[in-house]
Amino acid sequence: MFNKYYGEVEIGEEWVSGGRTITEADIVNFAGVSGDFYPLHLDREYAKNTPFGEPIAHGMRVLSVATGLMNFTPGIIAAFYGMDKIRFVRPTLIGDTIKVKMKAIEKQERKNGTGVIAYDTKIVNQHGDAVIAGTLRLLINRAPVAAEV
Repeated sequence: MFNKYYGEVEIGEEWVSGGRTITEADIVNFAGVSGDFYPLHLDREYAKNTPFGEPIAHGMRVLSVATGLMNFTPGIIAAFYGMDKIRFVRPTLIGDTIKVKMKAIEKQERKNGTGVIAYDTKIVNQHGDAVIAGTLRLLINRAPVAAEV
């Protein structure tokens, strides 16, 4: 859980999420919501004849699950700021359990009461192999923000 304000985070600090297993229902539901019905994700016969040999999860679905695993704390995380150099380095298969590993690598204070922290980010499977890697940037509040009513 991200529960530290901007000034409390140190460069080099590491964080690891809990895990979540990717299911066939995840893939089917994501296809319906996104409109991405590419047969590599949904058609077992098609997927057998690919380098993967079986259906794989949409990379964007895996990223979406990863953001849920980050369990952002309201009032601390102002916004998801962006991603740099994201690479899908291994397939995520049905039944794989993923978790997110992050390391703070850069901080940029902003004038609006926030700061941007860049994290070297790896989404790993149950074997510890990275399936997605890149830099994720979060806009983090420097102090508590009063909720508007």
